[in-house]
Amino acid sequence: MKKWFLVTIPIAVIAFVVTPNVWHSPMGLPEPTPSQLPFFIILTIFESVSLGLGVSFLLFGYSIVKNVSKNSKFVVWSLYLSTSWFLLNWWVHDGLHKVNGMNLQGLLYIEYGFHVTMITMAALAAYSFLKVFSKK
Repeated sequence: MKKWFLVTIPIAVIAFVVTPNVWHSPMGLPEPTPSQLPFFIILTIFESVSLGLGVSFLLFGYSIVKNVSKNSKFVVWSLYLSTSWFLLNWWVHDGLHKVNGMNLQGLLYIEYGFHVTMITMAALAAYSFLKVFSKK
């Protein structure tokens, strides 16, 4: 677990620190009120930690998933990739919403790129979990 911590925390801290510089809001969009700002900061903390966990899972999770699942390579890769995507996507997803502003075509790209892939990954993960934990 130490190696997970040593990867997750630095990536989370870096992501949190660079977020305002990487994801700029377009001009003319409303700014959060002082009472809303802490909630946006907390959300950024969660997304940054999730990014760090996602990188850790990519680096160290495959062997764990492979050991738990004695099923097909498809099941192993489905669980590994879907879990990775569930953890990795939030920082980029939220950032793209921020820079997209009110561009509806951009919103469609973001929604299809993230929501459709998340739904697909959830279905693959559900199928894989059923294969791993069902009685033969």
